[in-house]
Amino acid sequence: MSFKVVTEFENEVKEFFGAPHAVAVDCCTHGIELCLRQQNIKKLVVPKRTYLSVPFLAHKLGIELEWEDRDWQDYYHVSDSNIIDAAVLWKRNSYIPGTCMCISFQFQKHLSLGRGGMILVDTRRRAEELKKMSYDGRLPDVPWREQNVQNVGYHYYMNPEIAQIGLDRLPTAINTKPKKWVITDWPDLTNMGVFKND
Repeated sequence: MSFKVVTEFENEVKEFFGAPHAVAVDCCTHGIELCLRQQNIKKLVVPKRTYLSVPFLAHKLGIELEWEDRDWQDYYHVSDSNIIDAAVLWKRNSYIPGTCMCISFQFQKHLSLGRGGMILVDTRRRAEELKKMSYDGRLPDVPWREQNVQNVGYHYYMNPEIAQIGLDRLPTAINTKPKKWVITDWPDLTNMGVFKND
């Protein structure tokens, strides 16, 4: 199966959200991680109530973790940056210009593919950099042996099979009302033992 189906899925999703560019990844958390790496963010600031893989990124990246007692709905900004965790957002034309908006297709999300995410951005340069970062430092559909890879990449790309499922399920997702998430859908992570020393 060709990676052209991934590009097609990216195009359909970016059109729905009203974003100029989209980069499909294997999960939303990895999308956030790539954005943090690209922007060289040194401190991860997140709400106490979010999915636990997001604060784990501080440990993974070797950066400081700071909690905020923040009430949020649909999305929140990660740290003092343009990176947005929009894992539960599903709304037409909701892309915020100038941001790296990370969305999720994981279990329980409105467009549930079992796995996958996407980064919505507004510049071609940023999209191309994130695409290479997600794809082992190279571009898809060109054999890696024929590329002069210049930068470190991370094996975080969306595979074509998931993208095809996304294309198949997208019309239903567009025509179905999404669940409205509330802040108490997430526990206060600072009460969990794994975060007690942070």
